[in-house]
Amino acid sequence: MALRNVVTKEDTILRKKCRDVEKFDEKLGILLDDMAETMYKANGVGLAAPQVGQSIQVVVIDIGEGLLELINPTIIRKEGTEIDTEGCLSVPEIYGEVERAAKVSVEYLNRRGKRHRITATGLLARCLQHEIDHLHGRLFIDIAN
Repeated sequence: MALRNVVTKEDTILRKKCRDVEKFDEKLGILLDDMAETMYKANGVGLAAPQVGQSIQVVVIDIGEGLLELINPTIIRKEGTEIDTEGCLSVPEIYGEVERAAKVSVEYLNRRGKRHRITATGLLARCLQHEIDHLHGRLFIDIAN
């Protein structure tokens, strides 16, 4: 595993829609491992591939309940709304109040290409939405109040 550099808001890769992952190979596994290590070292709770310079649909999240690896994630259901403070490793030292769905269901693939679904509330729901936004070229500062 290796630490990756986290790009900041000035980098144009953060504004691009990421392409789907089609190959579930060793290279993808290395990226997932590196992203997790980078997230933990930076004391983050989530990291999307474009934040480490890769324009593909890959996310890692750990809110303290174990590592989640999501490939080609899609939000399939949203319920309710809530407002809370967000920050981002790619937008250091800036925070904002962001309205998000209170509950989300997300379909995704794991590192072996097996389909999964997760339903989340609270911090995990917020992280899922925040990281999936990265995959579509959106930053929390675009929607913060």
